[in-house]
Amino acid sequence: MEERLSPLAGVRATREVLEAHGLATKHALGQNFLVNDAILRKIVDLAELGPQDRVLEVGPGIGTLTIALLKRAGAVASVECDRDLPAVLAQTCAPWADRFTLIEGDAVALSREEVPFAPTKLVSNLPYAVAATVVLGYFERFASLRQATVMVQAEVAQRMMARPCAKNYGAYTVKLGLLARPAGCFGVSPGNFFPPPHVQSTVIRLDRLQEPREEGLRSAIATMADAAFATRRKTIANSCRSYFGSAVSPEALACLLETAGIDPRRRGETLDFDEFERLGAAYRELRDSDLGRA
Repeated sequence: MEERLSPLAGVRATREVLEAHGLATKHALGQNFLVNDAILRKIVDLAELGPQDRVLEVGPGIGTLTIALLKRAGAVASVECDRDLPAVLAQTCAPWADRFTLIEGDAVALSREEVPFAPTKLVSNLPYAVAATVVLGYFERFASLRQATVMVQAEVAQRMMARPCAKNYGAYTVKLGLLARPAGCFGVSPGNFFPPPHVQSTVIRLDRLQEPREEGLRSAIATMADAAFATRRKTIANSCRSYFGSAVSPEALACLLETAGIDPRRRGETLDFDEFERLGAAYRELRDSDLGRA
């Protein structure tokens, strides 16, 4: 029989740890503890962890996934906002204390200075309320981050993987797609957690693009993505007018769309990444020339 990757991956073990510290799960913090060792193994296999990897984890909980990460990676830094859990993690992760760092605080506001190393991979069972924000923010903030393998709500994973014209395709998809692209995923049902969540989950791997757009162009493309989806059901011309208001004249917007080769009657949801790149380049040219001012 194959050795368990984490001794905490079970309902009984999870309950025993929580009860030993006088704790219970906190719904407000989105605490649903993974209790299936086979799922842990699939996560670390998908992440392709090795001793050269320095892993950043968000929401370690009692350390179920953390232990699995420490067995495969060279170092792990975990970010936890629940003040009751550091004492638990000090105990459950004690055998790997020389390679484990706990950062107490808000993962969304995490700065590069708080992490003791340049992380190469993000591997987490993310708190669902902040999952989308964390993934995009960390790819933007940590230039060393080559990959993210994260468990998120199935709907969020669909947004990350969406293609043009899909209902989940939106500004977030475009912004994330400027930095990383999907490289694999698998579903996880509620029964694999304690307590079971009311939603389906997906583990998705995202790999950083080898040649990402330079920051100025990426910022311009992100602005145009926000503008194109400001009023999703309207044409891109009308949506952009709503977004920019009086800051950019109608004539300048018409010129921008023409320069990018985009039919103003189309909707933002029909545009692919290359078309958004053309829009971003046209917007940056317009902005830099200051001709778009009304």
